[in-house]
Formats: sequence, C-alpha cells, structure tokens
Amino acid sequence: MMPDIKLEVPADTSNLINNSSNATTQPSNPLSRKLNKILETRLDNDKEMLEALKALSAFFSENSLRTRRNLRGDIERRSLAINEEFVRIFKDVKEELESMHEDVQAMSSCCEDMTNRLKAAKEQTQDLTAKTTKLQGENHQLEVRAQVARAFLAKFQLSSEEMSTLRGGRDTAVTEDFFKALTRVKHIHDDVKILLRTNQQTAGLEIMEQMALLQETSYEQLYRWAQNECRGLTQETCDITPVLSQAMEALQDRPVLFKYTLDEFGTARRCAVVRGFIDALTRGGPGGTPRPIEMHSHDPMR
Repeated sequence: MMPDIKLEVPADTSNLINNSSNATTQPSNPLSRKLNKILETRLDNDKEMLEALKALSAFFSENSLRTRRNLRGDIERRSLAINEEFVRIFKDVKEELESMHEDVQAMSSCCEDMTNRLKAAKEQTQDLTAKTTKLQGENHQLEVRAQVARAFLAKFQLSSEEMSTLRGGRDTAVTEDFFKALTRVKHIHDDVKILLRTNQQTAGLEIMEQMALLQETSYEQLYRWAQNECRGLTQETCDITPVLSQAMEALQDRPVLFKYTLDEFGTARRCAVVRGFIDALTRGGPGGTPRPIEMHSHDPMR
C-alpha cells in the first residue's frame, strides 16, 4: 500500500480554482485545461509520479511558500550533488579499470613474449627432434644388426672355451668337452654350405676354410693322444677307457689316422701277448704256479 500523499493548496490557488469553476463554460482557457488535467490525474496508476513523490518526500519536509519557491533549486542542487558523487565514484572505478587495463596489457605483453619464445624454442627443437628420431631409427637398425651378428656368430663360430679346448698342447688330455667341440665344428662345416647359396659366399668360404683347418688340427691332436694311449696298453689285461673308445669312433672319419691308431693298438697288444707268452714259458704263473712251460718240455703228453 502506498502512503497517502496530501498536498496543501495555497489560498491564491483556491481562488484560482473557484474562478476556474466559474469559467468551466470557457473551454478555451489554457489554465483551466491544465488544472482539469491535474485534478483528473490518478496517482495510483502513475508509478513514475509515485516514485518521484517518494523521492521528493525524503528531503521536502516543510511545505511553505519559501520551500516551494526554492524547490526547483533544491532539486537541481540535489541532482548536482548526486551527479558529483556519481562522477567521483566512477572516477575511482575508471582509475581501477585503467590500472586493471595496464595489468592486462602487461600480462598480454608477457604472454606474447612467452609465445614468441615458445615458437622460437619449437623451431629450434624441431631440428633436434628430427635428429633424435633419426638417431633412434638408426639405433634400432644397429640393434637389429647386432642381434643378427650375435646369432650369426653363435651359429657359425666357436666360443673361446671351445677354441682353447681344441687347440690344447701335446700333453693336454682329451676330455668329453673335446668331442663336443669337435662335433660342433662338424656341424658348422656342414651348415656353412647354406651361406654358399646366398650373397654371403665370401664369408661362407672363409668360415668353411677355418673349420676345415680346425678339424684337421683337432684330428691330428686326437690321433696323437690315442696313439699315446694305445702305447700304454701293454698289460695282460686290456682296460680300454670310454674316452679312448670315443676317440676311436671319432677317428673313423679320417681312415688313414684310424688305420695308424689301430696299427699302434695292434702293436701294443702284440707286445703284451708276446711278453705274456715268454713269461709263461720261462717263469710260469704268479708264485711259480702254474709251472713254466719249459719245465714240461720233456713230457710229450703235455
């Protein structure tokens, strides 16, 4: 509910109204038309007028001739004060906005500088990235080649332990490892023929020549060892070790060396048999029992 607004009408205005009522028959009077328009106005429907009156009631406390005459000046001074306050506040706002604008400009300059640096760094690192990618590709290719080389060496080359086993000295004993290494040499010599059917014929020929030379050296060493072992078989009981049997089997790949080894074995066994016969003929058994054969030479039945 809006408060009731009461306006006091001056005496001269009342007289004017009375005179105007008498002059209602004169519709051409401008003053009567304005008064009629004011009196016919309904304030309940005019929100702008109500707001203006409410604002006016905030500082228009005394209804007198002097205050009514000075109302226009008071309203203008109040409006001027309000505008000055508005200008002052907006001046502060303007200063804050200018300060903010300067900060934004500084941030924009900083961001632009950072963007330029990032572009320069990107241009510099593009070359480095390309080189890194290229080196990574080359590194991968080298790793693949290294794997291929390791696989090639593992298949077509002997290890250092196998080489030292096959290249032992004259007095080096032949063990099971020697035959394993010799078997591996045979397999490499057979497998290297695959390389002769490819573009690696030079490497194949070199490996084949190396393995062939190594085979001959190994068989020569095995022959000398087997020969020495056979020379030691001069006892009556022939105890042949498994390693000597394996050596005889391996030497069958070299018929000439195998024949010489068998001749040496036969000679050793012949000597052992002859010596055993002479001992049986002249000495008899251990402790003289049985008696020597010569002791029964006079007996034709024996």
